[in-house]
Amino acid sequence: MYFIELFIQHFPSFMDAMGQTVQITLYALLFASIIGIIFGLMKVSGNKIIYSIANAYIWLIRGTPLLVQIYFIYFGVPMATGISLSEWNAGIITMSLNAGAYMAEIVRGGIEAVDVGQMEASRSLGLPYGTSMRKVILPQALRTMLPSIINQFIITLKDTSLLSVIGVRELTMNGKIITANNMETIRMWGIVAIYYLAVISLLTFIANRLESRMSYSKKTAT
Repeated sequence: MYFIELFIQHFPSFMDAMGQTVQITLYALLFASIIGIIFGLMKVSGNKIIYSIANAYIWLIRGTPLLVQIYFIYFGVPMATGISLSEWNAGIITMSLNAGAYMAEIVRGGIEAVDVGQMEASRSLGLPYGTSMRKVILPQALRTMLPSIINQFIITLKDTSLLSVIGVRELTMNGKIITANNMETIRMWGIVAIYYLAVISLLTFIANRLESRMSYSKKTAT
């Protein structure tokens, strides 16, 4: 019974923290999508310099822990540039750059999954490469990418818990603050887990539904 009372007592605080978590995730995924499209297109480019730049960015981000990236953006960048960053801004920048590298690979995989003949056919009709990619290839690739994009959304949402190390009051930080005040460690972290499970279960359900619909549409099309 005390667990339920604790849950109800801190419900407003956790809902605010949930809002912070979701907002950071949405902003991060928005910017990550832009980064992912740019670097994903660079990865499938025939230009070796452009390809190398994209490859270096993806290698750097995927080869270093997210926690190190958070510390680097929040502490390192202001020391090097003199530009101070709030916890919120540093969190969004880091999560965007991190997710952007994985989104780039998702975009690259989606584009390469489209039949090569689609590009050849559009180019034979006189469409420029950029127009062919924007109007022919990317819309088809999106169907393949969508489940992976939602999966990346789930990963990014869980990764926001690491932002507690720089003081962002998302779900994990909120749990830390409340636990420090009431010392109800087991119950409070159980409550934090429930909030994460609720959101992630909803997103997983949406991803599974989309994947099943896409699989069905592909079967009916063939």
